Amino acid sequence: MSAKAAFLEDRGIVSVAGAEAGPFLHNLVTNDVLGLGPGEARFAALLTPQGKIVADFFILRADDEHGPRYLLDCPAPLTPELMKKLALYRLRAKLDIADRSAELGVAAYWDGAPPERAWRDPRETAIGWRKIAPRDGLRTLGDAGYAAHRIACGVPQGGADFVYGDAFPHDVNMDALHGVDFKKGCYVGQEVVSRVQHRGATRKRVLRAHFSGAPPAVGAEIMAGDAAIGVMGSTAQGLGLALVRVDKLEEAMAAGAAIRCGATPLHFEAPGV
Repeated sequence: MSAKAAFLEDRGIVSVAGAEAGPFLHNLVTNDVLGLGPGEARFAALLTPQGKIVADFFILRADDEHGPRYLLDCPAPLTPELMKKLALYRLRAKLDIADRSAELGVAAYWDGAPPERAWRDPRETAIGWRKIAPRDGLRTLGDAGYAAHRIACGVPQGGADFVYGDAFPHDVNMDALHGVDFKKGCYVGQEVVSRVQHRGATRKRVLRAHFSGAPPAVGAEIMAGDAAIGVMGSTAQGLGLALVRVDKLEEAMAAGAAIRCGATPLHFEAPGV
């Protein structure tokens, strides 16, 4: 059975190529890059020195006849900022950084057999596969409900479920979504991420919440009684993702307190990732 498919028009592509491209990216981002084989991809992020997410993306190894090449599948609105940051860290590294978003696009596939040259989305098995291909050829795919599928899989999306520049990797479940390698060497923001990991707990998490009726607005405050405990993210078909204070949510659930976003009651799954 052919998989469901969606053209992800909101994605951009940055190419990093050259003999030093692998080590360059490896020393910057949260995940291992040197271990990537041809056609393999990993989920990662570039952080501020304070450990907050500048941009998250997939890194696909796509070598060609000219040598090593990595394609970064990233949020299209962040492409200029990501290009700027990579250029800042480049120094004398022998590599070429290019925005290929006008030429290349991204498609997602799930619930069926993926097409050739698609690669497994490393965040969550159920979410499916992705493919980078010429943008014009992907436009005919339309959208088979990818947003609802992503939310059902519990996978956050920056800009909807958290604010770039204001969230740590653990806040948005990157540790559970295979976006952080805790055994690799140093990278930008690594000390903060390691400290949170060694502490064994994070104050915030993106969690799934069930509701009935009209969906709460993205960015609306979530209340437990009179206390604010989080912010609503993306929603679809009675299910949403919310960035919440885990301790406050646990206290509210243990006390049987009503949890609402505006006038809409929310029912959270037990905290835990």
